[in-house]
Amino acid sequence: MKHTFLLEIGLEEIPAHVVTPSVKQLASRMEDFLNESRLSFDEIQTFSTPRRLAVKVLGLADKQPDIKEEAKGPAKKIAVDDQGNWSKAAQGFSRGQGVDPDQIYFKEFKGTEYAYVEKSILGKSATEVLKDVDQVIIAMRFPTMMRWSTNEFEFVRPIRWIACLLDDEVIPVQILKIKADRISAGHRFLGQDVSLANANGYPASLLDQMVVADACKRKKMIRSQIHEIAHKNEWQIVIDEDLLEEVNNLVEYPTVFAGSFDEQYLSLPDEVLITSMKDHQRFFYVLDSNGKMLPYFVSVRNGNDQYLKNVVVGNEKVLTARLEDARFFYEEDQKTPISASVERLKNVMFHDKIGTIYAKMQRVTEISTFLGKKVGLSADELQDLKRAAQIYKFDIVTEMVGEFAELQGVMGEIYARLFGENENTAAAIKESYMPLGSESELPQTNVGAVLSIADKIDSIQSFFAASMLPSGSNDPYALRRQALGIVRIALAKKWKLSVIDLANAIDSAYQTEQNLYENTQPDQNQVEWQEFIMGRVHQLLVDQGYAYDIVNTVVATKDNTFQQIFAAANVLTKHQSDLEFKQNIEALTRTVRLARKGQADVQPEVKVDLFENNSEKALHTAVVAVSKGYGDKDLEEKYVALTSLRQPISNYFDETMVMVDDESVKNNRLTQLDAIARLTYSFGALDNLNVK
Repeated sequence: MKHTFLLEIGLEEIPAHVVTPSVKQLASRMEDFLNESRLSFDEIQTFSTPRRLAVKVLGLADKQPDIKEEAKGPAKKIAVDDQGNWSKAAQGFSRGQGVDPDQIYFKEFKGTEYAYVEKSILGKSATEVLKDVDQVIIAMRFPTMMRWSTNEFEFVRPIRWIACLLDDEVIPVQILKIKADRISAGHRFLGQDVSLANANGYPASLLDQMVVADACKRKKMIRSQIHEIAHKNEWQIVIDEDLLEEVNNLVEYPTVFAGSFDEQYLSLPDEVLITSMKDHQRFFYVLDSNGKMLPYFVSVRNGNDQYLKNVVVGNEKVLTARLEDARFFYEEDQKTPISASVERLKNVMFHDKIGTIYAKMQRVTEISTFLGKKVGLSADELQDLKRAAQIYKFDIVTEMVGEFAELQGVMGEIYARLFGENENTAAAIKESYMPLGSESELPQTNVGAVLSIADKIDSIQSFFAASMLPSGSNDPYALRRQALGIVRIALAKKWKLSVIDLANAIDSAYQTEQNLYENTQPDQNQVEWQEFIMGRVHQLLVDQGYAYDIVNTVVATKDNTFQQIFAAANVLTKHQSDLEFKQNIEALTRTVRLARKGQADVQPEVKVDLFENNSEKALHTAVVAVSKGYGDKDLEEKYVALTSLRQPISNYFDETMVMVDDESVKNNRLTQLDAIARLTYSFGALDNLNVK
């Protein structure tokens, strides 16, 4: 017989962004609990609102399966006395296992015979197993935990009720003083407490009390109502999926409504209007058929459509007040020239251990100039880049950004255009903040891309030099995101940039303006931040599905560009299944290992007059041929060229002893091997490849 089990945790309102991950965690922990308890099931369904997290287990087994278990006891020499009788140790062992001594048998374990018994364990009923389901709740963890009253127990929000049913039977679990029952709460204002007759009827019973417990169904209702309003008014309503998810987790019974604001506020930049509506009021904005902003908004009420006009008016008043503030800030900011705002940044700290934002902009100006030249920006682009770097943080001190922090960079671009800056410079101000996430949009302009890299590498270097390094999951300054952003931009632009180039850019800035590095000397923790960035490269390769040994190979050197590292991973992955891949790599890595051992003895060049056999001459001829034009080849061509050395290398080691007593001969041979090793460095450290 199969059952349905329901566990609902009733809470004070949960923050919207926590609801979905929390109910997923509850389902995952419930699955683990049932699996560990050997209680089979068909499916786990989830339900969530701001006031509840719930799971419904379908097809739950009636009981655990009976199992046979083997128990190991004392060694045979201890279990049996000299007369062949059971010793007290054997009798105690069998008694402890609930069997007679005659059921003992012996098996060898690690060369010694031990006593064993086989016992049958009867499976517990589902009711018995589920009495421990409170452990699922106790084990849950959240980004922010809280206590209430005098309790030591922590949860995301105070627990107010627990509903726990196996079919129609209440399972007696308890958290603190809250005992599980069949009572659940309806909508805070429109519903009443409801007595759940059985676990199966859970969502229907709550719907009667104005609670749509199924988050997917609730989201579908919101989306459908938005489309209905859009169709009715011939609007385009932009449904931001993140906003929809947030709004969905703010309501238990959704009713979508539309409101309006005065057309005069359309004179504000769209970004300001959207931020005011979306980020501050959780409103969806409205466009006409041509994509132009309209003076309307759409929102979601937590309840039905009764007295909806009052709700609309209230939301309109709140939005109007915010837009009025925005208009005032927008007009006031235009009275202050960029130069004055930049001057104010001399008194605004980037971080008290690092210095001011003004000093940061000066460092970034030097860093970006170096990088701009490195990646081949034109003279005009370099000029625009320098101007952008000198001013790109100016909007931090504007009134608008002071009120709408989300618009940092966005307002910089808008104001820059208003103050007459050219398109490249203005766009770069906004793009310097990109990407905002691991998969977010990248800068499109070359100027913006270089400025973004320069800004991020300055931040990483500065925090590392100040010994404020990320640790574990703790990364308060988002340095991992910034490092990943650098790599993603360089790859997207196909720029030949390596972590060494980034270090050289910082060193160049330091040599030009040493006073800008008063608190963050470039040589402090330099190795650590370079390895930190390479760690992001490593993770990006792993995330894209490359084998670990290939990843470890290609990231082993900091000299190769990010572009080259990914190209090397592609080439090695492509050829990994070749029949001769193992032999090719083994031949090359043998030279690499020997060359590494003797690097201190390597000479400037190979001396052919010291060759003692034909295999040395043949290998030298082959290496010279491969080396010719090697730097101009792409990595596929380099791989093919390197594999042509396999047979000459094999013949060489068959006939040649490298580490001989004659120092001049030995060093000459090490120099020859080092020349081959250097050719392989285009791919990283080939000896990290697993070819066994």
